[in-house]
Amino acid sequence: MDGTPEAQTDRGFFGRPLFEDPAARALSRVGVIDVGSNSVRLVVFDGAARSPAYFYNEKVMAGLGSGMNNGGGNKLNPEGRIRALSAIRRFVSLAEGMEIPPLSATATAAVRNADDGPDFCEEVFRETGLRLQVIDGEEEARLSAQGVLLGWPGADGLACDIGGSSMELARIEAGQVGERATSALGPLRLESVKSGKKGRQKEIDAELERLKEVCGPHKRLYLVGGSWRAIAKLDMHRRGYPLSVLHDYRMTPKSVRATLDWVADFDLEELRGDVGLSSARISLVPIAGEVLRRLMSTMGTKEIYVSAYGIREGLLYEQMPERLRARDPLIEAARHSEAMNARLPGFGRVLYDFVSPLFTTGKVDARLIKTACLLHDVSWRAHPDYRAELCFDNATRSNLGGIDHEGRVFLGLALLHRYKNSRPGTRFDDVLKLLDENQIWRAEVLGKALRFGAMFSMAQPERMGKLRYHPRKGSLELLLPPSSAPLYGEVAAARFASLGKALKCDTQVKLTRG
Repeated sequence: MDGTPEAQTDRGFFGRPLFEDPAARALSRVGVIDVGSNSVRLVVFDGAARSPAYFYNEKVMAGLGSGMNNGGGNKLNPEGRIRALSAIRRFVSLAEGMEIPPLSATATAAVRNADDGPDFCEEVFRETGLRLQVIDGEEEARLSAQGVLLGWPGADGLACDIGGSSMELARIEAGQVGERATSALGPLRLESVKSGKKGRQKEIDAELERLKEVCGPHKRLYLVGGSWRAIAKLDMHRRGYPLSVLHDYRMTPKSVRATLDWVADFDLEELRGDVGLSSARISLVPIAGEVLRRLMSTMGTKEIYVSAYGIREGLLYEQMPERLRARDPLIEAARHSEAMNARLPGFGRVLYDFVSPLFTTGKVDARLIKTACLLHDVSWRAHPDYRAELCFDNATRSNLGGIDHEGRVFLGLALLHRYKNSRPGTRFDDVLKLLDENQIWRAEVLGKALRFGAMFSMAQPERMGKLRYHPRKGSLELLLPPSSAPLYGEVAAARFASLGKALKCDTQVKLTRG
């Protein structure tokens, strides 16, 4: 449950908080406009730069590239152009109202390939004062791959970004972007192929072989782009998957093929309502599916990771110095949340030292334990009747990088037990199926340890005491300095007993000298 297939670093937990770094403060609120072939989007990032929150996120399905090379010449779709310009006007005005620094704005395949692309850029500048940076395909591939690195710091595999008019591929090794290439395999563009499905298949195969020569095959594939995410949503729906979070959703080639076959038997308009997709997005799924089938086969794909991060996040990553890129996104997000929301910021580290003797076997990712300690008190303002459930929902549904779906559920369950002694009710049964019984038990132990340790949080950290856990002897000891003895009251004793019961241990309290 490490959330990533790569090695992790501990520097982000014990070093200086990232959000106190001047370079991070400069990135505390960054606005990005992405003008794609199918959609135009404004994203404003906020908070911890290494794992930013989405302060604002709005998308317009303008369809700039719709119909290009399909009897209408090599020009932007006229209606799409009007819609895109209207959206950009709104986005620039919104950014001014938010008083954010100058926007970063990029335009990709449709604008760079269209004969009237330069004219469109000039019109945008005249109307809004915004200069669109038209990037080439290889640069688009690089930025998308950097977006993947924002979520998986040490990613290793192929990042594949599909847009409306193009598809980019970049090789990522040891957290660095390597070879990259672009192609005309976007579904909007493939719609215009005259010779139908057979002609598309021939073109797809030829292009993929060329991409393979440049970037090479790899068993792991990171999927970026709306059409891929639409396929992932459909896969979730077909499987009855209990979480709706797309980032780090994992698929196999077998599952993808089964989903594409399943979709072929449905009316797309009827299906789109069930999965929350727009008509414009789901209409591209069949052709995108043709590309994905052949992509998996050509590249020898075994593992598929869905990325919610792409070119916009890559632009944010671009502005980070290396020392910020190296930080753990999960820990940084948790530390920022503790600093902003906890009653006693900084206590999470003390709490981690207190509970860590219970987890010396390495069967639980230390990053998850640290994250739980940092987040143990950030929901204290919620109503007591709903606090436990809110903690679970926040962990399993919020925007977090560096954590997989099993890790989300483990973290949510631990934080639920921080506020609730008993096991959760039936509302959580489906989600808990992502964990085995041992993981569920360990999350319960962690939550009860947090619940007990929090009894000392209003005192000086040095008065916490220490836990000694002897699983083979079946004993759990609490060593308290004499000055802390009054803190061990009736409620604390009940919580310590509950922790011991979860561990199947006898409990004992000992006063230390001094």
